[in-house]
Amino acid sequence: MGFWDWSIVIGYVVFSLGVGVYFARRAGRSVEDYFLSNRSLPWWLIGCSMVATTFAADTPLAVTEMVRGAGIWKNWFWWALAISHVLAAMVFSRLWRRAGVLTDNELIELRYSGRKAAFLRAFKATYFATLYNFIVMGWVTAAMSTVLSAFLDIPMVWAVVACMAVAIVYSILGGFWGVVVTDMIQFLVAMVGSVVFAWIALDEAGGMDKVVQGIHDMGLSEVLEFVPSMDAPTEVWGTFLVFVGLLWWSSHNADGGGYIIQRMMSAKNEKHALFGTFWFAIAHYVLRVWPWVVVALVSIVLLPESVGDRQAYPELMSRILPAGLRGLFVAVFLAAFMSTIDTHLNWGASYVVNDLYRRFIRKDADERHYVWVSRWTMLVLGILAAIVAFFLKSISAAWIFVWSMGAGIGAVLILRWFWWRINAWSEISALATSIVLTVGLLFYESTQSFVLVVSDVCPAPWAGLVPNWVSLSLEVELPLYIKALVVVFGSMAVWLPVTFFTRPESSEVLDAFCERVRPGGFWQGRKISSGLGFATLVAWLGGVAAIYGGMFSLGSLVLGQHANLPWYGALLMVGSLLVFFGLRRSFRSDGTAIQ
Repeated sequence: MGFWDWSIVIGYVVFSLGVGVYFARRAGRSVEDYFLSNRSLPWWLIGCSMVATTFAADTPLAVTEMVRGAGIWKNWFWWALAISHVLAAMVFSRLWRRAGVLTDNELIELRYSGRKAAFLRAFKATYFATLYNFIVMGWVTAAMSTVLSAFLDIPMVWAVVACMAVAIVYSILGGFWGVVVTDMIQFLVAMVGSVVFAWIALDEAGGMDKVVQGIHDMGLSEVLEFVPSMDAPTEVWGTFLVFVGLLWWSSHNADGGGYIIQRMMSAKNEKHALFGTFWFAIAHYVLRVWPWVVVALVSIVLLPESVGDRQAYPELMSRILPAGLRGLFVAVFLAAFMSTIDTHLNWGASYVVNDLYRRFIRKDADERHYVWVSRWTMLVLGILAAIVAFFLKSISAAWIFVWSMGAGIGAVLILRWFWWRINAWSEISALATSIVLTVGLLFYESTQSFVLVVSDVCPAPWAGLVPNWVSLSLEVELPLYIKALVVVFGSMAVWLPVTFFTRPESSEVLDAFCERVRPGGFWQGRKISSGLGFATLVAWLGGVAAIYGGMFSLGSLVLGQHANLPWYGALLMVGSLLVFFGLRRSFRSDGTAIQ
């Protein structure tokens, strides 16, 4: 990196810190300002903030790891979530905005009651603010340090410290105001940078036709498939079917997800919450994916020796980017990194302060005291996340682990909005079983791997002490679809009986919840005018069709696969029309739902 490269990077860092300083006073007025920008944000700002948050430094590295390891189809691990994100836009964005809570955990004590509800709120706040958040911020930081190490040739420890220091400072100062404003700029910078780098990579490889031909010549034609080929192994198809049929509704983000919900609740009204979330889905799935996929395909041809390695993306950048552009692309990755870290710091601190400190420790302090506690909490969370970054080896494996830990609770999170019989014990048992099963499977595999190492290195005659059946069992690693089925349906086998063998919530609690949220569904004969009906279902299905139609139309154009383009285009058009007719009479002029 030369003078101009460093100038670009330093300029971007100064800009980010300046935003934090500018919004420091406004963010410090109250907890609602610090965590929700006083519920005043327009749809385009919250949508871009959602997109920026999901575009972290780890994302292109993980996509590259998936494409190089299995093929384009492996991205269904996150493509399948488009179904739930469109559902969140059409349904849950309205319900969360009506609830008017500060954090999604606060809803627990609106929907449930008693000590069990207080325990569940405290446990989820602790779990997601710490363990979950540390893993996510840790893998994002590890990915960013990988990029910096490739460009700057510095030890990982200094790369981690540098990355976290900048993100922590401006996030602490600016609160949620600083987060969403910098997210907007970071989304534009990161999006343009990804497209430009894909263009440069294609030019270096001689164009898309040569890349595709090179992949065919290497005997890797299956890498180019959007879905697995019909003759793919059972494990591949099992994994794909679990992604499409199970993953989107079994995730702990099934009714929106923590930081997505935070942005829904910061919107001006229901209409802005809906359109902001839907814009996020369009940008996230249709617009952003293909530059990453193109670079991954180019890396297979130009860097075949690194197949499956997460460093292929930054390695390709360091090889082909000329001086003057390197600083720009370090800034691109900094933008992606900070847009995720600032969100997780702010969101995690909201759990600690609103759901733990203010709820259970100090209930009567003034607003400035809680803002002060929030800033110190963010500092501690950032330091601990940086430590976790040193222990993460595979980004995609960390993605799968985080999903699995909450996979058993997804159905409960959806049903609690629409079915009166769900209670706090349903949610507690689902989450607890999901965690126990995930940790149990991880322990089983790690134990088996340890025994395999011992049996391989043990000299005779001691090697005979390891039974043959143990060695045979070690040759089979549990496929992802098996783990998913065990966790999801194992949890369901627990929470369903628990639901029916425990008491439902009282009529007073259910009445208050229905009056406040107007959710619709099955509430023991209560008449609820929710504004959610057949038209909403049409809009959801149409939105899903439009997202996938648009995504694969653009992908077909980029990769030169024109055979199915008319079908994808038709899916896009039909889906868009269904969204239009499903939403055209949903809102009044003030953004509230028509009953």
